[in-house]
Amino acid sequence: MKINWGTGIVLAFIGFISFILFFVVRMNMDDHANHDLVTEEYYKAELGFQKEIDAETNANNLSSKLILHKTPEGLLVQFPEEIEPEKIKGTVSLYRPSNKHLDFDLPISLSNTHLLIPDKRLLDGRWDIKISWEYHDLPYLFKKSITY
Repeated sequence: MKINWGTGIVLAFIGFISFILFFVVRMNMDDHANHDLVTEEYYKAELGFQKEIDAETNANNLSSKLILHKTPEGLLVQFPEEIEPEKIKGTVSLYRPSNKHLDFDLPISLSNTHLLIPDKRLLDGRWDIKISWEYHDLPYLFKKSITY
């Protein structure tokens, strides 16, 4: 049987479409290719977005900003000097984009102006850090992506 150019083009299209469909099905069925959402309840998180914007604005309006330092003991979070550390309450959330099992939250309890996140909790790689705190009933928020 002789194959002309029209039949060859049709066979090439069928082969290409089969190739693409194979990989689409394989990636959707593979456990290693997780398609997790950033947050489980993202509609609820969206409703609080204006509050986050206001809290970030409050943090940016401070005369001295929140500072992150990498030390041999871990990640040192230094709060502004003008804030009384005993009156701060809030949480530090660390989110690992590549593995949700490494995510964790720490409560903020300070006796001085800095908080240490232990080195053993942080693996090398990218982390998204979100520090939300209240001081005199005013919310503050600090967000940053770091490579540890």
